[in-house]
Amino acid sequence: MARELATDAYIPTIGTLPPHADGAQALAWIRRQHARYDEGTGFSFAVADARTDAAVGQCGLWLSELGEGRATAGYSIAPSARGRGFAADALAALTAFAWTVPGLFRVALYIEPWNAGSVRTAERAGYAREGLLRSHQEIGGVRRDMLLYAAIRPE
Repeated sequence: MARELATDAYIPTIGTLPPHADGAQALAWIRRQHARYDEGTGFSFAVADARTDAAVGQCGLWLSELGEGRATAGYSIAPSARGRGFAADALAALTAFAWTVPGLFRVALYIEPWNAGSVRTAERAGYAREGLLRSHQEIGGVRRDMLLYAAIRPE
């Protein structure tokens, strides 16, 4: 799954998985995901097909702003597994998990405006669009606009 994610033109630009990763690079990326909790940066989970238990992607809850009650989430699905609802199901499960983290009240997603699949995923998982952040972050050496979606802890 990690090696397939690395074949996507976009995924390596937004994370630490090298483009066209070989076996050793893919294993190193998996080890980095395993270390996220111990480092205190958040939680990284494999996304699995419930029917086969095969890994189809990755999702994460990133806690750099936990002191302010905020986190960000992200998800990536391997190209061969897209379009089957895995990302929305994973995001919904990740968000339910997020509400078990003490002091966490808001989970944000940053989505490039062209990424209609990710927008559908966010909305299907119950996230609300809050606005457009112009020139919000650099991706692949270019400043990019980002849509801001968020979920708020249920009362």
